[in-house]
Amino acid sequence: MTSIDWNMLLKILTETIQVVALVFVMMVLVDVINFWSRGKIAELLKPNHKFRQYFVTSAIGTIPGCVGGFTNVSLYIHGMISFGALAGSMVAASGDEAFVMLAMFPRTAVILFAVLFIIGVFSGLLIDRVVKSANIKTSVNCNEVLIHPGEHSFVHYMKEHVWHHIIKRHLWKTALWTFGALLFVEIGMRYWNFASLSAHYSYLFLILSALIGLIPESGPHLLFVTLYANGLIPFSILLTSSIVQDGHSMLPMLSYSIKDSVLVKAFNICLGLIIGTTLYVLGL
Repeated sequence: MTSIDWNMLLKILTETIQVVALVFVMMVLVDVINFWSRGKIAELLKPNHKFRQYFVTSAIGTIPGCVGGFTNVSLYIHGMISFGALAGSMVAASGDEAFVMLAMFPRTAVILFAVLFIIGVFSGLLIDRVVKSANIKTSVNCNEVLIHPGEHSFVHYMKEHVWHHIIKRHLWKTALWTFGALLFVEIGMRYWNFASLSAHYSYLFLILSALIGLIPESGPHLLFVTLYANGLIPFSILLTSSIVQDGHSMLPMLSYSIKDSVLVKAFNICLGLIIGTTLYVLGL
């Protein structure tokens, strides 16, 4: 391996460490807020304020990481929100990729989250109307307790949330995927003329971002985050990827109802392709 190759690896490793360090700090902050405020969300979801569901669940969905998505899945399973509210919240959700976007391009990331929130609110309302008019059957809720009492000590929090949840389940995967995406893009820019490929076949990248968005896992979507950060794809492709993908927030839903999970993804890929294509045609 040449010295240039070693320099490239050192550069990528340095960038990965910087990104993961910022991601870790943001993950802890978000988790602290979620940990100490659980149980209060249900109070906002009053049966006589249905539109509030779309607003609240989309706001929860925009929270970086998996906590927002997991919360909305739990609310849906327990019959506290509608199917449309769940689907809209998954439009708003970006999974762990949200942390990486905040680390790589914070200003654009905040704008993206705001756009996803707005799309999530109105798509939730639209999807519920489509489901009702088309008489699409969705699953019924279970009757288990939504919020389980637990220990609130600092030691418990550090062990269960920071170590077992953030570090052991999320952070190492984020580090590997970030390093892999940065390496792939760097190699592509140096040896495969990625800039030319992304310019000539950019709409193919949009379709690919939507298809990869169907994968219920954080990581693969970081490719498009990295491509955007390097100026190789337009905002419309990043938005398409973000609308369709939701990290691994849908994994608990798959264990509850495969049918509803497929329906959520079906609605969201249609929304992603329609909205993304519209912005792509407009040159965004």
